[in-house]
Amino acid sequence: MIERKFVAEKMKEYLVNQYLYKELGPGKYSSFEIKRTPLGERIIIYTARPGLIVGKGGENIKDLTRVFKMRFKMENPQIEVAEIGNPSLDAQTMAEQIVTVLERFGPKRFKSVGYKTLQRIIDAGAMGSEIVIGGRGLPGARAKSWRFYAGYLKKSGDISMSKVAYGEATANLNSGSVGVKVKILPPNTALPDRINLIEQKPQTIQVEEIKTEAVTEAPAEAEEKPKKKVVKKKSAPKKVKKEEAKTKENEDQE
Repeated sequence: MIERKFVAEKMKEYLVNQYLYKELGPGKYSSFEIKRTPLGERIIIYTARPGLIVGKGGENIKDLTRVFKMRFKMENPQIEVAEIGNPSLDAQTMAEQIVTVLERFGPKRFKSVGYKTLQRIIDAGAMGSEIVIGGRGLPGARAKSWRFYAGYLKKSGDISMSKVAYGEATANLNSGSVGVKVKILPPNTALPDRINLIEQKPQTIQVEEIKTEAVTEAPAEAEEKPKKKVVKKKSAPKKVKKEEAKTKENEDQE
């Protein structure tokens, strides 16, 4: 069944994602992409620190290639490491950065951390962002969650599934666990409900006076002259012609 094939591929991608996150550690790994080619499977790993993933002489890449062949049954896997151009627009990187700050300085200043991170994302050019920090580790007797948001963010439809970047991380504190969720709408995202109006430039209308010249009418055609009637002479009757011919013959005989 085709459905089972799709489910198996998505399950493999989920397991690969979990393995890379545990093996590479937080702060190094952001996301990955699998592209299937005739020569094999091409795996692109996105990170803000490509040197830490490659390792000395490419040792980490060789180990990952071996694991993908043996554990995930991939044929001829080709691993590439791509650097993230702007880490401030990567949701997973921002979530891991918040977790690092909370584990280092504690959860008391989680509000300032949330607002500073949100401002950094908006200054990077994002159309909108949302940060949710919650759990038992936050100050207070009960578990609660705080939401920091700014700009425009889609939460339903195809745009929210395909265009919005999503990142999630967990901070293990002494007081409890704190979950961090980050959503970012990248800049220059084509939204279906956005209408761009074309600005009309002011136009100047020029009015020119047209001079009309007197048009002389062509002389009337000369009247047709009446045609003369041609009167045809009536030919003499045949009997008269015969008699005249006989008389001429008699005269000639005489």
